[in-house]
Amino acid sequence: MPLYGGIDLHANNSVVVLLDEQDQMIYQQRLANHLPTILEPLAPYQADVKGVVVESTYNWYWLVDGLMEADYRVHLANPAAMQQYSGLKYTDDYSDARWLAHLLRLGVLPEGYIYPKAARAVRDVLRKRSHLVRQQTANVLSLQNILVRNTGVRLSAKQIHALTLEEVERLLPEPAQVLAVTSSLAVLHCLGQQIKTLEKAVSQRLKHTPAYEQLLTVDGIGTILAQTIVLETGDIGRFSTVGNYASYCRCVRSTKISNGKRKGQGNVKNGNPYLEWTYMEAAQFAIRFSPQVQRFYQRKQSKSHLMIARKAVAHKLARAGYYIMRDLVPFDVHKAFG
Repeated sequence: MPLYGGIDLHANNSVVVLLDEQDQMIYQQRLANHLPTILEPLAPYQADVKGVVVESTYNWYWLVDGLMEADYRVHLANPAAMQQYSGLKYTDDYSDARWLAHLLRLGVLPEGYIYPKAARAVRDVLRKRSHLVRQQTANVLSLQNILVRNTGVRLSAKQIHALTLEEVERLLPEPAQVLAVTSSLAVLHCLGQQIKTLEKAVSQRLKHTPAYEQLLTVDGIGTILAQTIVLETGDIGRFSTVGNYASYCRCVRSTKISNGKRKGQGNVKNGNPYLEWTYMEAAQFAIRFSPQVQRFYQRKQSKSHLMIARKAVAHKLARAGYYIMRDLVPFDVHKAFG
């Protein structure tokens, strides 16, 4: 008898449900988030289980990997594309798990992409680098604010990194202010060392594929941005069209139109925030160093806001990135920006 599993995953427990072909409940239980605890009650039914659905929450890695290693066919549900009937009076974790299994049985489950485990580790290292860079920037801004408030002198980020204790004491006569600055400088130097360590680890573990090499030909894309695009995109074949990829990169508008009038907007956060950041960074560099991109940007800026113009450049680069990775061809600025 074919069975279909649904798991409503939470921070510390999971609700596990098995349904048959008639949507009859065969098993349901709330279990602790411990892989053996979840696998043990499923074992007697494993031969009949056609698939198990896990909702794509922030903590799905361990459960999906464990189920796949135990030879279950796992599906990752996309919660942004999945909604129960809004008129229901009562829902709970058990009904949510049943709904996942029900959609799987009907063959209409909107699925997310299960990123390969081996490549996911390298990708997460690069994500950690991005997190440390944001902390580094926050520390630089904090130091700039302290110096401007107390001395009226604004130092660049490069000058902040090069500050010595003697220079700080000369700028700030108060010992308490010196302590505040030197403590931030110590954190700043530590972050810099860790960022370099992570970059070295990614360079050693990331295979320089043809797609990566071709991305380096794009105006505005260097080593870090190319690595981010390759790792965050994964298999380019999972995007059937260039529009799907641009949408995943958050480079298209999310607007609802009815009878020619705007009726609101959709889920603007649907997509990959790391790719959005990457292509926006690439756009900034491309505008600075490529005359063709600069002319396109200036035309857009003359008709709209500068951020809209910059996003238009990012959209063009995302579309170019799709074809570069799919066809393994170098970047042609005239095709992209006409």
